[in-house]
Amino acid sequence: MPHLDSRTTQHGQTGDATHAGHATHPDLADLLDLDAQVLGTYLPAVTAWAAEHTTDVRTVLDLGAGTGVGAVALAARFPEAQVLALERSPLMIERLAAASLAHALTDRLQTVLADLDEPWPALPPVDLAWASSSLHEVTDPARVLRAVHDALRPGGVAVVIEMDALPGVLPHDVGSGRPGLEARCHAALAEAGWNAVPDWTPALAAGGLDVIEQRRFPVEVGPGDPQAEEYARAGLRHQRLALTDRLPAEDLATLDRLLADHGPDAVLSSARLTIRGSRVAWLARRP
Repeated sequence: MPHLDSRTTQHGQTGDATHAGHATHPDLADLLDLDAQVLGTYLPAVTAWAAEHTTDVRTVLDLGAGTGVGAVALAARFPEAQVLALERSPLMIERLAAASLAHALTDRLQTVLADLDEPWPALPPVDLAWASSSLHEVTDPARVLRAVHDALRPGGVAVVIEMDALPGVLPHDVGSGRPGLEARCHAALAEAGWNAVPDWTPALAAGGLDVIEQRRFPVEVGPGDPQAEEYARAGLRHQRLALTDRLPAEDLATLDRLLADHGPDAVLSSARLTIRGSRVAWLARRP
């Protein structure tokens, strides 16, 4: 798989549960993979939406490509296109390479090791720019959106996607402790700045792009998916670490019990688990 390297500095920038900087931990990469595999059912709908607004797509730019699930979906939707996957984490680049090989895309998926906050390498004219859960991570989104505008050919389209709420994995009453545990967890995490997603409409317009539409894509995964259980447990463990000083001891103890219970009747067992989530997306065009 072709590969470019345009790094000039290394950042330790961190964000919510969806992205990390150069020193991405393998556990977080695994969680990102799980998130995409379990909740990535929205991708065909979003790529189809993008295809409705584009023609003759030859070059796709995936900004902050992560482990490559989005890049693979884009390559499937646009079979004549070259997909340029920009990513600042060497670990993620390795995951991208593995995904490219697994899906027989080594001739069409090119990795670009680059930091969105630094000058980008020279790119061919882009027909579709895609930024999934990455724009909120950058230091200067306005500069990045201006760069997106400049990279797009006239008439080219940009799609920005964000997780508009943390996924729900627990019922209102988990059978112990006070009901409403997950709502309290999410409220505490919101106070800590998790999943604080802006409305990108004004920023896209300021970057010279015409906003065509904003759309929400709900996701629900029903019982029976073993990966869903793994994802739910990994996500709750990640949240539990951040909630140590933000929840009452009773709630923390309930979380610990839920995570420790692996029996067939456990709240987090795949047979009982339903995961609810959603993405919000903006579609804009370069005039």
